[in-house]
Amino acid sequence: MFKSLTIIFLSALAISCGSSSTEKKKSLSVKTNSENHVFTIGNTMDFSLNNPKNYDLGEVTFSFDGKPVSSSVDLSNIRLGEHQLVAQVNLDGEPETIQQTITVMNDMAPKVYTFNIVNEYPHDITSYTQGLEFYKGELYESTGQYGESKLRKLDYITGEVIKNYDLPKEYFAEGLTVMNDKVYQLTWKRGTGFVYDANSFEKLSSFKYNESKEGWGICNDGQVLYKSDGTEKIWTLNPETLMEESYVQAYHSKGKVVELNELEWVEGKIYSNRWQKNGVAIINPVNGAVEGVIDFTPLHNKVTQHPKLDVLNGIAYNPETKTLFVTGKRWDKLFEVEIVEK
Repeated sequence: MFKSLTIIFLSALAISCGSSSTEKKKSLSVKTNSENHVFTIGNTMDFSLNNPKNYDLGEVTFSFDGKPVSSSVDLSNIRLGEHQLVAQVNLDGEPETIQQTITVMNDMAPKVYTFNIVNEYPHDITSYTQGLEFYKGELYESTGQYGESKLRKLDYITGEVIKNYDLPKEYFAEGLTVMNDKVYQLTWKRGTGFVYDANSFEKLSSFKYNESKEGWGICNDGQVLYKSDGTEKIWTLNPETLMEESYVQAYHSKGKVVELNELEWVEGKIYSNRWQKNGVAIINPVNGAVEGVIDFTPLHNKVTQHPKLDVLNGIAYNPETKTLFVTGKRWDKLFEVEIVEK
């Protein structure tokens, strides 16, 4: 009987101590010099631990995105978006962390651009365009939908299909990019991308997405690959292993830009259209800043209107003409345009 009472007493004591530590932790918070913890790039973030009941916490240390910091962080050269500021404390003899999400936004609104049409070319009205890219003067296209997904090489002037590869019916193809004579094509929800020989379309290998959940758009700068997953994130992929190494988050001066879709590398910037939108965001690949937007809404009315007509999707930069080529899902035209600031 005595033994049972002792066990019950000790159990109750342990629960009481655990509950006490939990309650103490609830009263602690990380305080910054922004009431809502939102900052603009270029500012300085000051911070401290808010300990209103003056608990004995031992030595308090801080980290910002996993790196040790003292009491302030210079936000001049930082990627935009969400970051984690963490305080490490000692509570009742046990280490505890107090975490605060910090958001960094751009310091200026994006520039607004429009366009002039240079040329119009025929485009396969049945193509559910997902990716579009020039490589060595030829236009490559990836089309979606289950049972309709294709990899194609096109004569963009005539619309003729030079080469075609039909994907297995279980794959919904998404964006593509071409680098070093290899085509990298994403699929949507299977967590898998494919690598082909750019000339023969022979399938060379496949790769997994790791942390990102889906495949939407992909482009390259000649050295590394950039991949979107339908969120505000653009992932950097190692060209050898195709592993995701890091990411930027697309933000402007008011908040994040989500549902980033088809990607295109244009003179040091990433152009991305947004799903279900007829606009393109111009994104700084270093910090994720949305520096400009292009409104392509008028193009939707210049193609044949039919029941299956869908939104703009497909942007390709031709370095030879220094113009942008734009089409959409089941559009019968490919537009060559020059971009001009409003």
